Amino acid sequence: MRQRQASQGARRAREFEAFVAGAAGRLLHAATLLTAEAPDDNPRARRLLTLALAHTYARWHRLRGEDPYDHTRQYLATRFARAAWHQYGGLGRARPHPDSALAVLAPQERLILVLRLYEGVAEAQTAALLGLPTERVRTICDRATATLLHPPRGPAPAVVPTKVVSS
Repeated sequence: MRQRQASQGARRAREFEAFVAGAAGRLLHAATLLTAEAPDDNPRARRLLTLALAHTYARWHRLRGEDPYDHTRQYLATRFARAAWHQYGGLGRARPHPDSALAVLAPQERLILVLRLYEGVAEAQTAALLGLPTERVRTICDRATATLLHPPRGPAPAVVPTKVVSS
């Protein structure tokens, strides 16, 4: 009995290691986009990914036919949304890395944009995952895309009066 359990445990570990080897890079990139950190300095994204992978590993034997990547991505997204809600009193503005292209977006906008455009999750699935109406997801995604394509202008430069030299 113990030998069979040990064998099943080893097989489970090998399957999970193979999954992580194939999926961790893409999931880390998605987490880095969500947190709007620099790719080479992303401790929040790494923590988010670690928590999502630990959750998936804990449920590995119960997934039975479920896509482990989809399961991990869903947990990553909901964990990010929950953290943003608790940390910033709603999905308000966080302090992302200033060099990030997604730094101009609010966390909810980043979440929807990453799920829809980077991960290719359908509008209806995104809406169901986040508990929002489909129209709201569409509107937020459109607004976030427009913001990225046409970033808000900074303040106008200050006008410095020049001295006029009379001759």
